[in-house]
Amino acid sequence: MSMDDSQWLGPRGLGEPCGRAVLKAQPEDFRVTEILDIELSGQGEHLWLLIEKRDLNTEEVARQLARAAGIKLRDVSYAGIKDRRAITSQWFSLQLPGKADPDLSALWDDNLRCLASQRHSRKLQRGAHRANRFVIRLSSLQAEQESLDARLQCIATTGVPNYFGPQRFGRDGGNIDQARHWAERGGLPPARGTRSRLLSTARSLVFNRVLAQRVEKGNWNHLVEGDCLAFTDSRSHFSAQRLAADDRRLDELDVHPTGPLWGQGELPTAQTAQMLEQAVAASEPVLCHWLESAGLEQQRRILRLPISGLTWHYPSPDCLEIEFTLPTGCFATAVLRELLVLADEPGGGLESET
Repeated sequence: MSMDDSQWLGPRGLGEPCGRAVLKAQPEDFRVTEILDIELSGQGEHLWLLIEKRDLNTEEVARQLARAAGIKLRDVSYAGIKDRRAITSQWFSLQLPGKADPDLSALWDDNLRCLASQRHSRKLQRGAHRANRFVIRLSSLQAEQESLDARLQCIATTGVPNYFGPQRFGRDGGNIDQARHWAERGGLPPARGTRSRLLSTARSLVFNRVLAQRVEKGNWNHLVEGDCLAFTDSRSHFSAQRLAADDRRLDELDVHPTGPLWGQGELPTAQTAQMLEQAVAASEPVLCHWLESAGLEQQRRILRLPISGLTWHYPSPDCLEIEFTLPTGCFATAVLRELLVLADEPGGGLESET
């Protein structure tokens, strides 16, 4: 199945792909490690576990932990959803007020193991990790190494458009269809998880459409009049007018133009940037009104995704292995689609990379 023809992503920012390859021929071809910058206290009612899983999805691991610990599923927390067909290391926390550490030994096998555990005073919040480190092996490679090397160097130097990946929209856009269904009814799904998923999907669609417009105009990584900027790891933003003419941070990929995560309130952009964002919102009035009525506030997301620590090598002539780090909430697919057209093996579709 091709993963590169999604209508939910816009045009590429760096030109046509250099060739083709297969992603996730086996789980070992896709490795993700959460980078967590939280100092655990060693005390408290929350047991934090660093778990390595293979070919399992995050929600299933959470259910297994809840059953084995004898607690409710809502008392199991994790920072982000990780891919199923992969080997991933991620943190979970179990709320155990007044309880000793449970015996979880029956869970551990070749596909699930605990790498570390420690108590802490607070539960793990969604998005609490700082970044994700990826090691990805692409097989059945059909591309010239010289072209790949040049494109990878370009990715390292310029970054890539920070699209939400196609996995955010569900198989064949199913999440968007569900979001439109609820938006047209003017209601919200009663289940908290479904509600969060569909609202995020709608927001992601609007953002991707704004970014696609900027890519088409060639200014996704340059300033336009009225832009708002943000640092790579910051959720706050500021007017581009505050950037001095000799400030090099935009060129050095420390500061980036931003696009809207739609919600209530006025857009912080002005002039050209605001006109573009308003035009995209006007093309999706039902979804945007739904997001506003759900109580979400206007937020911003960087349009350009910087790639940290990018390295690569060729284990064999038809195989490319890439390693890089992305900020929380960003998608490895946004990087890979600027390089190659990818096909995934049956059952190898991506869930999310947050």
